[in-house]
Amino acid sequence: MSHNTVGFNVTPDDVNGTSNPMGLYRDFYGLWVTLMVVNTLMFVVGVVLNSLALYVFCLRSRTSSAPVVYTINLAVADLLVALSLPARIALYHSDGGCLACSYVHTFSYFVNMYCSILFLTSICVDRYIAVVWAGAGARRSWRSPGLAKGVSAGIWLFAVVVTYSFQTTELEIQATSCCRLTALFALTFLEFLLPLVVIVTFTLRVAWALADPRLMPQSRGRRTRAVRLLVAVLVVFAVCFTPFHVRQALAYFRMGGGRTQQVVAYHATVTLSSLNSCLDPVVYCFVTDSFRSAMRRACRARGGTEVDRTSCADVASGQRSSKGSGTAVAIANSTVPSRITQGFVF
Repeated sequence: MSHNTVGFNVTPDDVNGTSNPMGLYRDFYGLWVTLMVVNTLMFVVGVVLNSLALYVFCLRSRTSSAPVVYTINLAVADLLVALSLPARIALYHSDGGCLACSYVHTFSYFVNMYCSILFLTSICVDRYIAVVWAGAGARRSWRSPGLAKGVSAGIWLFAVVVTYSFQTTELEIQATSCCRLTALFALTFLEFLLPLVVIVTFTLRVAWALADPRLMPQSRGRRTRAVRLLVAVLVVFAVCFTPFHVRQALAYFRMGGGRTQQVVAYHATVTLSSLNSCLDPVVYCFVTDSFRSAMRRACRARGGTEVDRTSCADVASGQRSSKGSGTAVAIANSTVPSRITQGFVF
């Protein structure tokens, strides 16, 4: 994405980071090699982890709830982000010469990046409702699987429509800087700033509720895991997505520094945003009790071979060693005997 675009139409200049015909490969060979290696690793890790997460949650999970629905959709979005990386790698390899790769990668990448952002926000809102809302009936109505599926469908539709609209109309508005700037700010507000404000606000509100001294002392460990989870949501969100959107805004005001700084900043922030597809499975799935329980059941279902028994033992050992770690659905498994949290099930 060239320095002064919204970033929804990728051209050879976008890959090169410059209008100079030399290109990324010849001008920034070290960066080119790093990008090829890092994106290849993210592709492999992202596909493996998210595929495993989907296998466990879709085929081995015994429950269906709002957190499950949001987590499955998040895993799908992250998997599609990972699957879009070969098109980016091909674009780098061709030094921007593969126009088809640019459109395939751009559309799939932005759709699924913003889906990931909105599903992270949905998970945070769900945690807020589960922990803070006192009425059990209100919690059930707002956290029903049917409503979660409707919200998820709306998120996918919204991301596809917005991305397609920007990608198809950018050429028509790119001659007017005012229009492009307005479009950028609207997109940044709807799909980054607003979700960030929601996550920060609800995280603080949940942390405040879980600090209530009226909670039973036995729930201290669960409260700690819940707070760690919400902090992890915020950290992953901020680390992966903030740099990209800051760079986008700076590019419009021509505050990105010199040519080298602009090229490095663009590729670094895009790569960092893709890293989210690898971090989400670790944070939200692989350190949860429910995920490890499903893994143990999957191991037992495969049969009684020595390899299976060893794998199951390793999973169980991981559960004991990581006891107390925070996850996206940890507090959904908790039953905290208090006025604030009462037996919400993942």
